[in-house]
Amino acid sequence: MNGSLPFRDRRDAGEQLAARLTHLESEHPLVLGLPRGGVPVAALVAARLHAPLDILVVRKLGVPFQPELAMGAVGEEGARVLEPTVIRQAGITAEQIATVETKERAEIERRAARYRDGRTPVPLSGRVVVIVDDGIATGSTALAAIQVARHRGAARVVLAAPVAAAETARELLSVVDELVCVATPEDFGAVGRFYRDFSQTSDDEVTSLLATARTASEHDDSSAARRAEDQGVEHSGALDQDVEVLSDGATLEGRLTIPAQASGIVLFAHGSGSSARSPRNRFVADRLHDAGIGTLLFDLLTPLEADDRANVFDIELLARRLRGATGWTRELRPGGIDALGYFGASTGAAAALEAAADPRLQIDAVVSRGGRVDLAADHLDAVRAPTLMIVGGADAEVLQLNRAAARLLRCPHEVVVVPGASHLFEEPGALDAVAGLASGWFAKHLGAHAT
Repeated sequence: MNGSLPFRDRRDAGEQLAARLTHLESEHPLVLGLPRGGVPVAALVAARLHAPLDILVVRKLGVPFQPELAMGAVGEEGARVLEPTVIRQAGITAEQIATVETKERAEIERRAARYRDGRTPVPLSGRVVVIVDDGIATGSTALAAIQVARHRGAARVVLAAPVAAAETARELLSVVDELVCVATPEDFGAVGRFYRDFSQTSDDEVTSLLATARTASEHDDSSAARRAEDQGVEHSGALDQDVEVLSDGATLEGRLTIPAQASGIVLFAHGSGSSARSPRNRFVADRLHDAGIGTLLFDLLTPLEADDRANVFDIELLARRLRGATGWTRELRPGGIDALGYFGASTGAAAALEAAADPRLQIDAVVSRGGRVDLAADHLDAVRAPTLMIVGGADAEVLQLNRAAARLLRCPHEVVVVPGASHLFEEPGALDAVAGLASGWFAKHLGAHAT
């Protein structure tokens, strides 16, 4: 066996595991502990990575007459994993499985309510997520947790545990982006045999660890804000100023923000009912700044032009303005940055795709939020920039239009649905999901051009 085994306790195990995860700190991950025993280990990992800590509630489905033997697992949001070999060999009926599952789902609800204390889960969309347990035997609970993380839109899933059965670890490698363990012994048995102290973690300990982690995270955030304020810097930016964008014979008001060592610049193309000062656009822009990506927020129309409702649906006009703004940005070349992307909302998304279809502009990535991408149908097959289309699950008509438009694209693309979100993503956590998805997409496709 590798690693220092047995572990003294979960704290010792967490410290050893955290030492093997330090390479993830620069990716600003979110750490998810599996209650109850995984949370003390996860708390150490989160502290070492200076990362926020949350939980992901899953429960083992024990064989009715041998509860310590797993026949599967269930998790939040309907996640379910079964072990068909165990079920077949033990002769377990569907009715027996249903009885155990009902009991465990009730426990999931109880624990989630107790641990979160009315707080909503931290959004996973677009983030690197580290799922932590105190040990992995059959892998059923880990698989259920992975299902939930993928469903919530995690950009990358890392599974981490102090110890895992060697055979299980080999099987899990194919379903996660990275697996990190201190030890993976061939002769496993049970998780508890690898700990000197494997006493049960209480509900009170879980809630205490989560509260402590939240306090630490809030302190880190406020300290960073104070440092930025002391230095007279907004968004830790090297450049943050109002600009006048010259495009297509018009002078357009905007705001240019370039964080230090930015990897690229994203031009925002606003559609109907939006503007450079829209709180929704500012929210997304702020998340991009946090990810080291610059933004140019500007109005595609002058105030007089915007008064004519027909102009916000004139995709050719909007695309022409966006192409002009792109040329203006390339000529200015703030921060010496070459990589450019577009973030389009509503009719602005159609303008973004029409402009991106122009090969002379060399656009590196496009993100659409609730976009009327169908209005650029004649240009979609010419788009070469990787394109992400984000649509609210409750925005049925626009979702259908996006899926139809996606079939016309010849570039790498994805359609991602934010469950329960309407067209404006006004529901709790919906806009945060958009921001996370967008920042992940641009970080991936603009990062290679960092200067």
